[in-house]
Amino acid sequence: MVVLDGAGWHAAADLAVPENVTLLPLPSYAPELNPVENVWEYLRQNKLSHRVWPDYEAIVATCCDAWNWLLATPDRLASITRREWAKVVSN
Repeated sequence: MVVLDGAGWHAAADLAVPENVTLLPLPSYAPELNPVENVWEYLRQNKLSHRVWPDYEAIVATCCDAWNWLLATPDRLASITRREWAKVVSN
């Protein structure tokens, strides 16, 4: 199964999907189903908002720094993406 977030390139008419793959499109706005939405919101609130960059390279460098800052704290990343309703089920 591949979860699709609604990006335009996920709807290409000529997309060849193997028979053993199921596509699961998310609703157009469903941050509770797509944890990365919360990651971007967290990064915008804490590292990327209210700034002006001199050029494209500075934007990319700042985004990389923000991403690495978040990855350096795996517990924080886990708490941002965790869903209380998503529990591990054992047999």
